[in-house]
Parts: sequence; structure tokens; C-alpha cells
Amino acid sequence: MRIAVLGAGSWGTTLAILLANNSHDVSLWSYDEHYTELIQTTRENPSFLPGIRIPETIHATSNLEEAVQGREMIVGAVPSQYFRSVVSHLKNMPLNLSVVVNVAKGIENGTLMTMSEMLLDILPSLSSGNIATLSGPSHAEEVSRKIPTTVVAASTDPSTAKLVQEVFMTPYFRVYMSSDLRGVELGGALKNVIAIAAGIIDGADLGDNTKAAVMTRGIAEITRLGVAMGAHVRTFSGLSGIGDLMVTCMSRHSRNRYVGVEIGKGRKLPEILAEMVMVAEGVATTQSAFDLAQRVGVEVPIIAEVHKILFEEKDPLKACYDLMTRDPKGEI
Repeated sequence: MRIAVLGAGSWGTTLAILLANNSHDVSLWSYDEHYTELIQTTRENPSFLPGIRIPETIHATSNLEEAVQGREMIVGAVPSQYFRSVVSHLKNMPLNLSVVVNVAKGIENGTLMTMSEMLLDILPSLSSGNIATLSGPSHAEEVSRKIPTTVVAASTDPSTAKLVQEVFMTPYFRVYMSSDLRGVELGGALKNVIAIAAGIIDGADLGDNTKAAVMTRGIAEITRLGVAMGAHVRTFSGLSGIGDLMVTCMSRHSRNRYVGVEIGKGRKLPEILAEMVMVAEGVATTQSAFDLAQRVGVEVPIIAEVHKILFEEKDPLKACYDLMTRDPKGEI
């Protein structure tokens, strides 16, 4: 299959390599001509995936039209808050026969759209059944080294989910299917906010008990908000829910956890973000998640406190105290 991967960060590059190794014809697009030239000449992406060889068969380009022309599948690996600006350039292209697979994990600020909603908003020639999301506990640093990983492919059209499963499946990258596109998208996006909270706990040396509490009550918040948005409750017990939450809250590879750790140590958010090469999608998603919860009237105390820490400079220890001293209630 002829496939375009949009976004040459660590995850986009990893998926391009995986697809090329699965004998697909892959183009890899980067907005930065410098990265494109590096990949073409050195067959490596040193800024995002150092030490990982990129197959000669992958064609890297910074020309978006060239990357997607005639491709049967387009993989969107652009960070969620840049997704609209990139996809808008495809507006006048005939994409009705292409499957678009989103792998970004976020909710757009302002519109509060998921990535699939954004795709339909931007691309009139694209049908909802041709959209899929691939999500789950899958750090690029491990997938690129062929460490066993499991994810879920979700689409409202079962045949699209099945196609994505077949295209991406390898002995080290196992793909399950789901019809709950909304739930898989929301699970992947919202867990990044909880990962920031988990990182704050680690940075402030608050301990394992505290972190376990935040992860457990965090998935409860994600589930409440997701169900209110029309998702299936069981989705959040799966790979794109608790699975992705666990790995993002605990892994040294997690950018969102890293942001939290540094805040827990007393550093300020602008300083942390300024030194990062990769994008921590949970920062922008915190704003969207907070706004979304207010819109649908769902209580999300952990997300609300992370919002105050990030955007109102609330002291993390005060946020922890406020969470612990809320009115007592039943667990379920």
C-alpha cells in the first residue's frame, strides 16, 4: 500500500519505519527542510530518534502535496495543536478514496474538537468511515527498537479498523480493533493531563500512594468525561484508557510526565517548555479538557487542579491538599 506519514517527529518516524518494514511504499513529510535533508542523506532522525536506522525505501520530503499525492492511506502524526494548520493544506485534494489514520493525542483548544472531528471539519471530501485513530501505550523509543507493544485501531467503520489492523500489525506491534472512535480518542488525549499530575507527584517526592491515587481517580475522571461525550465506558478499561494512562504516568520516556516532574521540583512551565525539543501535548489538552468538562457539566477535580497549577501558578502542594480535603463521598 502507498502510505504517507505526516510528521517526522519520533512517533511519525517510528511508524514510517514500521510500515516500510511491512513492505509498504512510504513517504515521510516534515515541515522542516533541514530534517528532511538529514533523513535523506544520513538515514537517521538524530533530533527525535537517534541511533535508529531509517530504511532507504522511505522517501522524506517537505513538500506536502508530493507526500500525499496518490496515497491510499495518510497517517497524521502531527501534534494535535498544529494538526489543523497542516491538514488545511489538503483541503482541495481528492481524499475520498484515502483512509486517514490519526495518531496525535489531543483536543483542539477553542473548538474542543477531537482529531476526527477536526478532519471532518477541514476536509469535505473525507467520509467519517474513512477515518481511524491508532492509540495505546506505545512510546516511540521502544517501538522503534521492536519492543513488544499493543495498541488499538478505532473507526466507526469496522472495515476501516480492520484495514488499519492489517497494515500496521507486526510480530512486535499487535493491533486490536474498536468501533468506539470517540472513546479511543478521548482516552489517548485526556491521560496526558493525568500524566502531568503524576509527574508533579514524582517531582515533589509525594510517594507511591499518592501517585496510585491520582492514576486511579484520574481514570475515573477520564471515564466520566468520556461517557458524557458519548464514548463507551469499557473503552477506558482498555489499551487506549488505563493502558495508555499507566505507561504515560510511569515511563521515563513520557514528555507529559517530564513536564510534571519539573513543575513538582519548583520550575515554571514556560521555562520547561522552552527547553523541550518534543511537544508535550498534555499542556494544551489540559486547557481543552477543563473547558470540555465545564461545557458538559462533569466534575474533574484532578484535571481542574492541574489546570490551576499550569495556568494560574497554583502551588502543587496546595493543590494536593485541596484534593485531599474535598467533601467525603462514595468511590463509585
